[in-house]
Amino acid sequence: MRRKILLPTDFSKHAHHAIRYAQELYKQDACDFFILNVFSATSNIFDSLLNIEPGSELYESAKLHSENGLAKVYDMIAMSDYDNPKHHFETISVFNNPIEAIKNIVEKKDIEMIVMGTKGETDADDSFFGSTAVYVMEKVRNCPVIVVPSKAKTALPKEIVFPTSFKTHYKRRELKYLTDIAKTCNSTIAILHISEDKTLDGEQEANKTLLEEIFEDVNYNYHFLSVNSVETAINIFVESRDSDMVAFINKKHLFFGSVFTKPLVKGITFHSKVPILVMHDLRN
Repeated sequence: MRRKILLPTDFSKHAHHAIRYAQELYKQDACDFFILNVFSATSNIFDSLLNIEPGSELYESAKLHSENGLAKVYDMIAMSDYDNPKHHFETISVFNNPIEAIKNIVEKKDIEMIVMGTKGETDADDSFFGSTAVYVMEKVRNCPVIVVPSKAKTALPKEIVFPTSFKTHYKRRELKYLTDIAKTCNSTIAILHISEDKTLDGEQEANKTLLEEIFEDVNYNYHFLSVNSVETAINIFVESRDSDMVAFINKKHLFFGSVFTKPLVKGITFHSKVPILVMHDLRN
């Protein structure tokens, strides 16, 4: 069965790096890659969608820019040294809000994974994540996403860090994307427990046992850090071990699950170097 991977692009260098990362990550698999560019006729997307009609000069100009950009991306892939007969690429140009467009394509094409860069065209120095990447991680709940920083190595992940408090129970289907990558890449999952108290209560022990059952077919090990700040603990761990990926469950009402109690995207620095796999809570 062929994998279906969505690659959103704004034609930035960060988006192109994410495409190369996806090619490497899934190099052993037969894949259909859908390269998506979402365009609007003006910088005000809401106003553009309401007031700009197909056929108008603004619309047709923006559409042409999108289609030409996609053609260049396609040609760049075709002319690169990386040639994999298992991989097929298709370009899609859509006039819409980026988040709605991504949600729609995920449903229409039965996408199993989104892979995208962490910065957009503006490449603002004060933001590790581009706004679109943040919204995709938080709002696109019908598909997991891997966000790829420009500094991330284009190589298969050997260690994937999975922070957990053991205060929530996981479902196998929630974590199947993580276990799938671990199996494909022969990765080790580093289960990172961050707490001032090393002792687990009864509920935490039960959740730990459940997690072991889910990870029974992959390599995993445990690590403990007693650091007050969660983001600091993850930074220390990832940097000290040169880990290759960080994976989270994004709870419906709690970004980054039970590890984080509030959105801390701008406070985290590890994502400037390693890709993040964001999966979703399927209980709601």
